[in-house]
Amino acid sequence: MIGSYEPGPLNAITDVEGVLVGHSTLIRGEGSLEAGVGPVRTGVTAIFPNARDIFEQRVMGGGFVLNGAGELTGLTQLLEWGLVETPIVLCNTHAVGTSSQAVTRYMVKNYAGIGVEHDVLIPLVGECDDSWLHDIAGRHVKAEHVYAALHAAKAGPVEEGSVGGGTGMICCDLKAGIGTSSRIVSGRGVDGMRIGVLVMSNFGVLEDLRVAGFPLGAQLAHEWGDKHCRLEDYGSIIAVVATDAPLLPNQVTRLCKRAALGIARAGSIAAHGSGEIVVGFSTGCQVPRNKRTPMHNFNVLDDRAIDPLYRATADATEEAILNAMCAAEPMTGRDGHHAPALPLDRVRKLARISI
Repeated sequence: MIGSYEPGPLNAITDVEGVLVGHSTLIRGEGSLEAGVGPVRTGVTAIFPNARDIFEQRVMGGGFVLNGAGELTGLTQLLEWGLVETPIVLCNTHAVGTSSQAVTRYMVKNYAGIGVEHDVLIPLVGECDDSWLHDIAGRHVKAEHVYAALHAAKAGPVEEGSVGGGTGMICCDLKAGIGTSSRIVSGRGVDGMRIGVLVMSNFGVLEDLRVAGFPLGAQLAHEWGDKHCRLEDYGSIIAVVATDAPLLPNQVTRLCKRAALGIARAGSIAAHGSGEIVVGFSTGCQVPRNKRTPMHNFNVLDDRAIDPLYRATADATEEAILNAMCAAEPMTGRDGHHAPALPLDRVRKLARISI
């Protein structure tokens, strides 16, 4: 466990009440790359911030871009309005358009007033590049796969590793993907408040990997020799931060900045070709769409009490990245490209030595 705060019962983003997560995973084919055929190593992950009522009962949101060699559609409007009103979908780079269109269709089907009596939507869709293992140019993610992830979203344990949007993702030259973690915060005024983080992790090189401060990657690189999955560090990470603490949008954005600290602790240098993008929301401050009066009244957390949430966010983010690697199994993808799993037995031995 990273840090001093205890994880929630599931050690997952779904420890924040109301948060749902669903995956759709696509794995097929072996051997040489044939564009449009495969091999296929990809998928979609969907997060509902407020159960399935996010359009009618919007939540306060924010975000932060540490390095922008990536994309999270809808973030510009989110930072302007401070409201999350769609599910958050994670996918590969070339699936952003398909995913955005599918979320829009899903929402319009469920809320007929969109674009008529209500504003139009800009879905929140984040991406990372899984092309080292996957036929990304083949555009294998279809609307049906996005719908499957949306319909599969549920409370409870979250599957981690090579699933959903994380299926073809690599972190620090090791197989990674989807990871999650949570913390129950303690401190004056914040006792019992929860932080949950989910990452789609795809950044970095082996030498930079750190586990609870220990330079594990440098040790493994020395033992394994000069073998890299990718010649250049073009991977990225999308992190989703959830909390039930009652926060205003600027406070959520400040929380997202602390997730970047957790990303750095795990080994990211926010390299030139890497996108470190964080989006967050507070279920503790909700804004009903159909309210009879133009006034909203909130009880919000004073900034002077927010430090424990910062600490919990950094810790949960770091652990979510490590959990993605711990859960992922080795994978061979296109053209025989192979991503080894984190050697857990070796990690345990090195961790004992380092104490």
